[in-house]
Amino acid sequence: MTLDPQVVAWRAARAAAGTVPLYTQTLAEARAADLAAIRAGSGPVEPVAEVRDTTVPGPGGPLPVRIHRPDGDGPLPTLVYFFGGGWTLGSVDTADGICRRLVNLTGAQTVTVGYRLAPEHPFPAAVEDCHAALRHLAAHAAEFRVDPDRLAVGGDSAGGNLAAAVTLLARADGGPRLAAQLLVYPNTDQRPGHRPGDDEDPMLFNRHSVGWYRGHYLADPGDAAHPLASPLLAEDLSGLPPALVVTAGYDPLCAEGERYASRLREAGVPTETAHYPGMVHGFFAMPGVFDAGRQAQERAAAFLRRAFGLDPAPARAATVADHG
Repeated sequence: MTLDPQVVAWRAARAAAGTVPLYTQTLAEARAADLAAIRAGSGPVEPVAEVRDTTVPGPGGPLPVRIHRPDGDGPLPTLVYFFGGGWTLGSVDTADGICRRLVNLTGAQTVTVGYRLAPEHPFPAAVEDCHAALRHLAAHAAEFRVDPDRLAVGGDSAGGNLAAAVTLLARADGGPRLAAQLLVYPNTDQRPGHRPGDDEDPMLFNRHSVGWYRGHYLADPGDAAHPLASPLLAEDLSGLPPALVVTAGYDPLCAEGERYASRLREAGVPTETAHYPGMVHGFFAMPGVFDAGRQAQERAAAFLRRAFGLDPAPARAATVADHG
């Protein structure tokens, strides 16, 4: 397995620019650097028919949400999206590029949830916020133009972890019924010490990154065993919505994402995988840098269109490359 040439070039540019790892920066510096890097890598801003910023009630107060909509009236198939950033970085702004592309590729709307961040609000605050937002959107479907029969959750990295956790809570509550879960390089196992020790490259997301984020999110290290923090440790995964799990070969989260997909299949959950062997963590948010990022977004859109029962994907999404 070798790094994709586009990753090699990107890594070299980062090194030449003197980029320092996020885990060596202050929280304020890391949050600003994360947003700047995502904006630089996401490519041109794609127009959508409507962008609306509003709030929904959360357990700690109002939660910001950003709605991206396509053309059309009436109830819309809806992806509730949870951004990545290790539960420590990120906002509705960091998922803006992903959501614009998914709206244009699917014809569905997206609702990005601005959950509370650690370490100011450690586990389980983010899970509780995402669950509360999903429940509110389902309960007020008409207000938000949500088609309650075509409602899905998704996210990248920490957002994938939160999406997986929310499906467990929705199942326990008996609803809302979810049509799909989109899990992009999700963190599914918070226990330390189970990842390979050779991913030290400071220009890439590595095991030190994982430990830094985990240290902020889990105020009590014992929470690593909780299934809402580590969905892979849930005893029963049956009855969960159909899943697409996206993984990258050069990513310390790759193995646990693959294990989660295997466990979903073993539990009888229809599960698709898309593996990009030469890619690194974060590539899904960077279609302006990595062709595989664009391809993975198109793969995700095709999955969502099937889950929502929409017409075949538009012609420009027909070149989806399945690397799994």
